[in-house]
Amino acid sequence: MPKESPAIKDVFDIPTESGSGYPSPFNEPCMDRVRRRLGDQFGLTDFGVNLEVLPPQSWSSQRHWHTNEDEFIYVIDGTPTLITDEGETVLQPGSIAGFAAGNENGHHLVNKSDTPVTLLEIGSRRPGDSCRYSDIDMQMVGRGQPDAKFTRGNGDPY
Repeated sequence: MPKESPAIKDVFDIPTESGSGYPSPFNEPCMDRVRRRLGDQFGLTDFGVNLEVLPPQSWSSQRHWHTNEDEFIYVIDGTPTLITDEGETVLQPGSIAGFAAGNENGHHLVNKSDTPVTLLEIGSRRPGDSCRYSDIDMQMVGRGQPDAKFTRGNGDPY
């Protein structure tokens, strides 16, 4: 019996996830984002690949950095604004950005345009990762684990 092909012919057959798992009110700017978890379709465990669509005025995330995860962004369509410690940079189709694990330069993308933005997010899935949020008193500890939780900087839960 032949093996089933690992190819998925249409990315739009992959289910979408909308919104954000952030506690309120930090979830509000990200509620309209839509992700398709592409890597999960193949059981990938070393890295994740997401196809993300940011409608106008939505955010990819709160501005953040990872303790133990590399991140890479590739813009497919639209003009998102990358916001980092250095300021704002408008990206365009074909633009790329990368963030090494442990680099405390908080970053996120904001769609300030009137048209949707489509991008690929690729990130390592290293154990022990935590996420720190640059502009708010929040961190996520145990990221990727069943007991992951959002806390304040002092460890108090939200």
